[in-house]
Amino acid sequence: MTADKQYSKHVFLAGVRDGLPIALGYFAVSFALGIMAKQAGLSAFQGFIASFLTNASAGEYAGFMVIMEKSGYITMIIMTIVASARYFLMACALSQRFDPKMPFAHRLLIGFNLTDEIFGAQIARPGYVAPKYTYGLFVLPLMGWSTGTMLGIIMGNLLPANIVSALSVALYGMFIAIIVPPAKKSKVVLFGVLASFVMSFLFSRIPVVSGLSSGTRTIILTVLIAGAMAAMFPVKEEEEGANES
Repeated sequence: MTADKQYSKHVFLAGVRDGLPIALGYFAVSFALGIMAKQAGLSAFQGFIASFLTNASAGEYAGFMVIMEKSGYITMIIMTIVASARYFLMACALSQRFDPKMPFAHRLLIGFNLTDEIFGAQIARPGYVAPKYTYGLFVLPLMGWSTGTMLGIIMGNLLPANIVSALSVALYGMFIAIIVPPAKKSKVVLFGVLASFVMSFLFSRIPVVSGLSSGTRTIILTVLIAGAMAAMFPVKEEEEGANES
């Protein structure tokens, strides 16, 4: 892809088109996230800004949980980084598709809104990553995510408490939908999921550890379980090559 095509108006509109289905999915999920934000005490404006600056379901969920527990800023920062750590890997992979001459400003902006779906849409296109395509791809999903969170907070303030409680379950359903398909395909993933359930329960009962906030316990468990799984079931280079082909 030439430099002119990378920055053309048609490439931007192609990004907007490809971002529409992503935006619709984000809106539905972030509405449930808005219910959680309402329970954490955020206003509609605060929820909109939080989602606009942190377009990450797990990261935002972790942040809202920390707010609900009135934990400190350090806990929130660590929780958000741990919950969103996979984006570091995506950014490294995507950077290999950058034009060596791409200005640093474009690299920074592209990394600002890197999500699973946006990464998939970009990596599926041949050639170098086109900045204008990426910016077009950002527009609708970012607004859908932010607006959905804001409306979730507004509706959380208007709906009866029992309805709000029922809607908040939708976010947990999203996480179940994320972990079940890969757990069905891989025994290693299934083992990791079950181990996390068991360890989380034990950590809530062990005298010393149970005294920590749930956010701190989650950080410890994530590092321990992820490290143990990486040591016990390392991904072989042949498997990585097969996944990339």
